[in-house]
Amino acid sequence: MTLIARLNRDDISPETERPDPAKVVHGDPEHTTWNLEDRDGLYCGMWQSTPGAWRVDYAEWEYVYIHSGHSVLTAEDGTQTVLRAGDSYVIRPGYKGVWEVIETTLKDYVIL
Repeated sequence: MTLIARLNRDDISPETERPDPAKVVHGDPEHTTWNLEDRDGLYCGMWQSTPGAWRVDYAEWEYVYIHSGHSVLTAEDGTQTVLRAGDSYVIRPGYKGVWEVIETTLKDYVIL
């Protein structure tokens, strides 16, 4: 096993799913995930979603880096965070709101 791994979608079999219909606000978003790491409570890889919106409730810590697309996170209090290519954010446990994909979005993620 190599101790350094390049994150590259071409080398990982994708998983495709949709959010729980009870959480969907609008649209029919499809999520594709390329998981690189899944061990000891740490998850990382790449994630892509087509347009739509769904409710989120974070119980974990997540770092994201946006490669492409346009999304908006709207917190319960109405505060909006715009995510575009080149942006990186940390989403902390306890964040609740709506994740809306305006334009198909591709991100790197690290979840702990």
